[in-house]
Amino acid sequence: MSGHSKWATIKHKKAATDAKRGKIFTRLIKEIMIAARGGGGDPDGNPRLRTAVLAAKAVSMPADNIKRAIMRGTGELEGGQIDEIMYEGYGPGGAAVLVNVATDNKNRTVSEIRHMFGKQGGNLGEQGSVAWMFDRKSQIVIDKEKVSEDTLMGIALDAGADDLKDADTHWEVISPVEAHEAVLNAITAAGIPNESAEVAMVPKNLLKIEGKHAAAMMRLNDALEEHDDVQSVYSNFEIDEADMEALG
Repeated sequence: MSGHSKWATIKHKKAATDAKRGKIFTRLIKEIMIAARGGGGDPDGNPRLRTAVLAAKAVSMPADNIKRAIMRGTGELEGGQIDEIMYEGYGPGGAAVLVNVATDNKNRTVSEIRHMFGKQGGNLGEQGSVAWMFDRKSQIVIDKEKVSEDTLMGIALDAGADDLKDADTHWEVISPVEAHEAVLNAITAAGIPNESAEVAMVPKNLLKIEGKHAAAMMRLNDALEEHDDVQSVYSNFEIDEADMEALG
């Protein structure tokens, strides 16, 4: 998901299509495997795994799929070795981009990601080159039609959230990572459905891009999101409403 709100709204709509074709299941299974490998197979003692399992249940992933993914991660079942890597780079117009991948072939994946950046006028950078421009935060996205700003703000802040952002047709609830579950549980308990709930890399500041750079950045973002090994994409770009409409 991109850092910029209007583009984020488009990505949330796209997520529904991903779910229909099973792509989101693949990404969540990889996340569950990585989380279980790193912190053990008990969700109660592994916050990352607990978050991944909650996300899987939110898209109606069968319990057996979740269990098998955990067992592959802990080594109880055989499964391919999955490595998690965060690539950093600059997109068209200088936008900072983070690409989180889960791959069984690092050489192939980095070559393909580098090609995508280069094709749109961007380039991969060294580790640490752009990560400092982002904060790791809980990000919960909610359709504006489901709840008023005042109601959501009261629930979220009482549960430990930092901020409520206006993201065009959605609200974005931003919280410290350690408050993710508490805020999500409070929102769920109030009967408010969410479009997505994740621990994300949220940009500290936004960079406005326009014209050909905006078009190229959106193409790059789409290409990265479509790659089988890419788990998530974060960027700090901002695009004017007029450019967004012109680009569809």
